[in-house]
Amino acid sequence: MKSIPNKLASLLGRAGIWTAAWVTTAAHAVNDLPGGPAVNQLNLHPPVTKIAEEQQWLHWMMLILCTVIFIAVFAVMFYSIWKHRKSLGHKPASFHESVTVEIIWTIVPFIIVILMALPATKVLVAQKDTTNADVTIKATGYQWKWGYDYLKGEGEGIGFVSTLDASQRALSDAGKPEGDNYLLKVDNPLVVPVGKKVRIITTANDVIHAFMVPAFGIKQDAIPGFVRDTWFRADKTGDFYGQCAELCGKEHAYMPIHVKVLSAQDYTAWVEGEKKKLAAKADDPNKVWTQADLVARGEKVYAANCAACHQANGKGAGPIKALDGSPVVLDADKAKQIAILLNGAAGGAMPAWKQLSDTEIAAVVTFTKNNWSNKTGQIVQPAEIKAARK
Repeated sequence: MKSIPNKLASLLGRAGIWTAAWVTTAAHAVNDLPGGPAVNQLNLHPPVTKIAEEQQWLHWMMLILCTVIFIAVFAVMFYSIWKHRKSLGHKPASFHESVTVEIIWTIVPFIIVILMALPATKVLVAQKDTTNADVTIKATGYQWKWGYDYLKGEGEGIGFVSTLDASQRALSDAGKPEGDNYLLKVDNPLVVPVGKKVRIITTANDVIHAFMVPAFGIKQDAIPGFVRDTWFRADKTGDFYGQCAELCGKEHAYMPIHVKVLSAQDYTAWVEGEKKKLAAKADDPNKVWTQADLVARGEKVYAANCAACHQANGKGAGPIKALDGSPVVLDADKAKQIAILLNGAAGGAMPAWKQLSDTEIAAVVTFTKNNWSNKTGQIVQPAEIKAARK
């Protein structure tokens, strides 16, 4: 009899756990994200390009057609089995073949396939037509961020790296999936003009990634050593989201894509602003910096690019090696740490950071060599990074 109260207590305990889990889930309730995922989404993203609209039309046309064929074929089959069963006295037919039936079941499927193939081929050919683009942008996949370089059109010469916002990573580390744009917010979104044909050239620096924005109907692999391309023309302004769609390592979930579509006037204003920023950041690699200035600059570079893995305190985590007290960082031979930053290490676990400028790399190396318990007093100048690149 004593087991009954124990079982009751166990059931109540489980009920309490489920209730707590439900309350926790309710506390993290989110809303639909315009241009991104929706709560309990079952259908494809609302399209904002002509290609995406045609893809959705094809999707539903194929689904309805296949459903009708499925129902018709199995209805006839089950009707035949039920109405002509042996228990009703029916006997199997003894015919060997029927040329008429064979012709029918060859021609009808052929016609159906042609009717499906014609519109699908039209959309597929349109997807691959990247000619006459108004703006051409190279999207380079890195572990785990995107680099964008504006190659042609308005904005030519602009380039930046788009990384998951630090606040989103902090929420993930704390186990608090909060906000409608959880793990989709970036520091520098890709900005494009509305109504213009935008060609996206994809490649990668380390492993295979994939550039995908569902609302635009685009998904293109980014492969190291190869160049692929795709395109879109957004019909309305707004923010649209995607993610790397190729499993690319342990930080795969932290590699979002945020595309901001602006009006022609706003896009022109953005381009002018970005060019002013680039001009202000254009550091002379031959400039000699003081240690204090390099450390201050390096702290910002570290927070934006390194802290996600090595932590703000430099202690690392799991397989990520600590920088605080690291033999490589403390080594008097500065070339060792510079080589790791330029070329990567540990089979890609530590990615290469060639996309950073000479000044940024010099600053972050100087910062790590003179921060936490690392008090080496060593200084790395941008000219040293420039020479190491050769």
